[in-house]
Amino acid sequence: MASNESRRVSDLGTLKAFGHPLRMKLYRALYIARRATASQLAEQVDEAVSLVSYHLRKLADHGLIEPAEGEGHDGRERWWQPASKGLNFHDEDFSDAPEKAATHAAVGRLSFDQRIELYRGYLDAQQSWSPEWRSAASSSEYLTRLTAEELATLTREMHELIDRYEEMGRTRDEAGDTEGRENVALHLYGFPFRI
Repeated sequence: MASNESRRVSDLGTLKAFGHPLRMKLYRALYIARRATASQLAEQVDEAVSLVSYHLRKLADHGLIEPAEGEGHDGRERWWQPASKGLNFHDEDFSDAPEKAATHAAVGRLSFDQRIELYRGYLDAQQSWSPEWRSAASSSEYLTRLTAEELATLTREMHELIDRYEEMGRTRDEAGDTEGRENVALHLYGFPFRI
């Protein structure tokens, strides 16, 4: 990846570009693969290569992905990679106008829907995983009373912990330690609510 830092998306144009269902799926698939061609990604998302290529170019136009250097030897197909370690979106960047707030909310809902789809896929196929993986998988809900500052601190600490494990997994994977290693989704939400 070009940058080892997460990119904070703060402009409406980039948010809209990312907020397309297929583009979100392509970004996730590319993030997992690290580097891939449009043909490889088209196979994963079950779409035509030409359509996938179009959407990859749109993601690239907004700096979310970029061409992967040093890949491909015949020049017939372009390789892509994420342009940063990840993406993050903050409410305060989109709360100053109704259109921005509505778009931010719509992208958040779409992202949440795709995460639900991913988890439902696991639940539907749960019995096909080994007992070791079924035992390691988790689903938890914690309900607690915190201040906004405490929630921000908790979120930061969880991100730091996850970053350590992600880096460890990538390093070992790149070193060839792939036995028993699978893609793992970890979805965390921290938000206030009232009953």
